[in-house]
Amino acid sequence: MSLQSLALIENWPVPTAAAATVRADGTVPGTRGPVDHRFALASVTKPLAAYAVLVAYEEGAVELDEPAGPPGSTVRHLLAHTSGLAFDEHRVTSAPGERRLYSNAGFEVLGDHVAKATDIPFGEYARQAVLEPLGMTSTSLDGSPAKDGVSTVSDLARFAAEVQAPRLLDPRTVAEAMTVQYAGTKGVLPGYGHQNPNDWGLGFEIRDAKSPHWTGRSSSPRTFGHFGQSGTFLWIDPDAGVGCVALTDRAFGPWAIEAWPVFTDAVLAELRG
Repeated sequence: MSLQSLALIENWPVPTAAAATVRADGTVPGTRGPVDHRFALASVTKPLAAYAVLVAYEEGAVELDEPAGPPGSTVRHLLAHTSGLAFDEHRVTSAPGERRLYSNAGFEVLGDHVAKATDIPFGEYARQAVLEPLGMTSTSLDGSPAKDGVSTVSDLARFAAEVQAPRLLDPRTVAEAMTVQYAGTKGVLPGYGHQNPNDWGLGFEIRDAKSPHWTGRSSSPRTFGHFGQSGTFLWIDPDAGVGCVALTDRAFGPWAIEAWPVFTDAVLAELRG
């Protein structure tokens, strides 16, 4: 299966790259590259971890608005990067709900919170709750739930189909995850500078009117997803009715800032065409 636009990954200055598009019904309009190659996800780990936290919420193990993290913070704050925790250390830098402080530490606190509530290590809980039911057999979430995931394009296409047409969660829960939490919150989008507002859902970044951004100019404001510092991304554009995954083994940098929006616009144009 091939979309011509996916061939753009062959021009990226990376050792290895793979990509796929997927619709809500699970059909895959196109793939390119070694889709079963396992890549380090970096922060694309976060949407998978967030989905596991939402399963724990639906199972009654945790509540979104129960205390978790720094004083005054909740599970919801941690998922939405508004707990006040610093980027990579367990240090409070602002009051909960005040600023969008993108925080790996916050997701590590989340993982510990769910592990304690379920009496299951978070990586194992995520496997049982999300990875196994979706057939994501090449994916693991061991280590930090913020950044240590490993997966393949094939597996993440399964996840992108699930998020578009949920089977593991109530669609209302997923709709909440795609809805801006703590609207109007300012903050820095890593790699892209200060954004006002810096909109985020529950574990998913929401494009809205952010500029600059790693998605395309033609991406709808409702587009949501995540990118990772290992040169990886996953976006879902509900208006276009499609998700896209691209994984590489070269760290995010100027090459990605230049290549990714062009790629996304080409994919959307071809699918709409």
